[in-house]
Amino acid sequence: MIDQKKLNQSAELMTSKKLTIAVAESCTSGLIQNVFSQAEDAMAFFQGGITAYNAGQKAKQLNINPIHAENCNSVSKEISEKMALEVSKRFNSELGLAITGYAQPVPEQGIEDCFAFVSLIRSSEIMFSKRIKGDPKKKLVENQYIFIEKILDEIIKVLK
Repeated sequence: MIDQKKLNQSAELMTSKKLTIAVAESCTSGLIQNVFSQAEDAMAFFQGGITAYNAGQKAKQLNINPIHAENCNSVSKEISEKMALEVSKRFNSELGLAITGYAQPVPEQGIEDCFAFVSLIRSSEIMFSKRIKGDPKKKLVENQYIFIEKILDEIIKVLK
């Protein structure tokens, strides 16, 4: 499912630069944390993370503005950036990674596409913050892995 070479490359880049990472997840439901734990020498760079699946937990655990979260169903670039910043502070890591979005369509809410906002911060500076796409024809878990592959690509790109 995950390209182990990419995972280990991202891990090596963080380790060689003496960077640690913490993760705040929503639509990937802790899967990024699970993937990082499988990297070679994970203890050298992975601090841990938090899964905040709804607006209430994002507000409580990650200091997300509840009014803004309610207005966008907790899915926005700004929320992703704030989640990354807050998880980095909570876990005392140099890097904070966050994702919030939809890993499957939600037709009852008018969401016909699969997408997420992902952000990586380093010492409060945004390294990347972008919208990534999944495939609405694929299953939830397949899109979660698509998101993770794209995140690993971005981490490698910005840390090289």
